Amino acid sequence: MEALAKAAADGDEKTVAFIQALSDDAVKTSGEKAFVIKDDKAFDPISGAELPLPADAEDVINPNLMRSELDNALAALKLLSKDEKLRRDAIKTLAGDSDEARLPLIEKAYAAETVPALKSQLELMRAAILLGSSDKAKRLEAAAQLSASNNPNTKTVLIERLGSEQDADVKVALQAALAKVEASLAWGDKLGAIFSGISLGSILLLVALGLAITYGLMGVINMAHGELMMIGAYATYVVQGLFQKYLPGAFDWYLLAAVPVAFMASALMGAALERSVIRFLYGRPLETLLATWGISLMLQQLVRSILVRKTSGLKTRCG
Repeated sequence: MEALAKAAADGDEKTVAFIQALSDDAVKTSGEKAFVIKDDKAFDPISGAELPLPADAEDVINPNLMRSELDNALAALKLLSKDEKLRRDAIKTLAGDSDEARLPLIEKAYAAETVPALKSQLELMRAAILLGSSDKAKRLEAAAQLSASNNPNTKTVLIERLGSEQDADVKVALQAALAKVEASLAWGDKLGAIFSGISLGSILLLVALGLAITYGLMGVINMAHGELMMIGAYATYVVQGLFQKYLPGAFDWYLLAAVPVAFMASALMGAALERSVIRFLYGRPLETLLATWGISLMLQQLVRSILVRKTSGLKTRCG
């Protein structure tokens, strides 16, 4: 494990290739010599030259713990990749890994990172590792560094460390850092609550306006108004699924197609209800209330039977 961590910290492209071969069970050994197997041929892991494979060569078998370490080592090495997606995936893989041996590589990746979001995650990862260090000075340094963070995940890291910290000085530093982080996040939480309230209020306002306009113009109390909005929401979901299956390259643009489709689906359902039921009940509010209430129950059951069941089946198969 120590050799693997050291190799990952100072690894070059050949080291990455060899660790990947180990992870893929593509390495054989004979005595003290290792061979990388590719297309049924043996190669030297250092020079890359093709070699004859000895008859007594044996497969390298990795236990589960070693496989986990290999995956983490590969992820650590990918932190220095030029591909942003590989770096992002590597950070996700290493999240929660507190191995202090990876610290030099993380610091190197942090210094080279140019994407602000990834740099922030690397900073948090570095501080989380330092918090678990046996060196009191490093834990104090990490607490001071995290106190200036405005990342919501920092609060979780500090709280978790507070629960296991034994040193009184470090505990005081962690509590002070936690107080500063909570203070910096307070305004963000307030703004988030205000935005959520405005968003929810606008939805309720649209529903109320729809009911008022329908009653004012047609004399109809439409108890199925929410279900018509539900039809539009599920139409958006169906469009999303179609884009994901047939147009994955344009998936980021599915909303442009989903919005008109949602309006059209709700409008067509409303037109069908008006032609089949509501047109015979104009001017009779009580009857329209009862009729549209029954229609709302039917639409709810229809969606449960068709769309929700298919969605649940898909999740079960994926799981």
